[in-house]
Amino acid sequence: MLKVLKAGFFTSIQDLGRFGYRNIGVPVSGFMDNAAVRKANMLLNNDLDAAVLEITMTGPELEFESPTYICLSGADLSSTLNGKTLENYRVIKVSEGDILSCGKLKNGFRSYLAIKDGFQTEKVLGSRSQYFPVTQKASVQDWDEIPYKETPDFKPTISEIKTEGNFDLRSLEVYKGPEFSILSVNQLASLFKKTFTISKENNRMAYQIKELIGKHKHSMLTSGTLPGTVQLTPAGRIIILMKDGQTTGGYPRILQISNTSISILAQKRYRDTISFKLI
Repeated sequence: MLKVLKAGFFTSIQDLGRFGYRNIGVPVSGFMDNAAVRKANMLLNNDLDAAVLEITMTGPELEFESPTYICLSGADLSSTLNGKTLENYRVIKVSEGDILSCGKLKNGFRSYLAIKDGFQTEKVLGSRSQYFPVTQKASVQDWDEIPYKETPDFKPTISEIKTEGNFDLRSLEVYKGPEFSILSVNQLASLFKKTFTISKENNRMAYQIKELIGKHKHSMLTSGTLPGTVQLTPAGRIIILMKDGQTTGGYPRILQISNTSISILAQKRYRDTISFKLI
């Protein structure tokens, strides 16, 4: 078991996501930064779907109750194991009683703790991803115990990789959305020539943009949405749906950001800037 001594700001169990239930209103959920998790699971020879801990902004304090191997990826949270500094994208052996702690956030916004063979929590509708009310909790809480397999004899094929994070990337690749044609000339110019700022309203459900691009009066029936759908409110505010975003919406879907850009956006926080690049 992994004992959660302190849960941190928002730490949750996530895998690739929950597919096949959007018709009954269940979001996909899953890793916000797929690119970071994929590398960590690769280093541990895990399946791509292996469940990890997604750690947001402020990290937890965790105690391992049996030996295994772990790998950190994504944002750098100045993590330590028994007081010794850890590096991201490196396979680390842990022993019974070892304690992982997190410190100051150095870059990015979301960090990931992958473990050999993934965390073994119960699957609900085919996924271990936490999303309330589908799962009993939205996130990990103090004194939770998270099951994992004891794997003292694992020998990694590759023990570490050198990789550059996507923290400095600002340009999000986007496709035209179903209602792209409603945009005026001035709105189009704003979208693709200006730099935008992440507002305080950002989480796993959606990221809102601070700047407005102009009002509209387009009305539409509630229609399907996806992670990465960019909506435009009547007041001209941009909302980008993320992994826990609703499955339908009544605002025009002007753009759809790429999967790669979802990973980039997932590492952005309040006051960070982005721009849109039409592909």
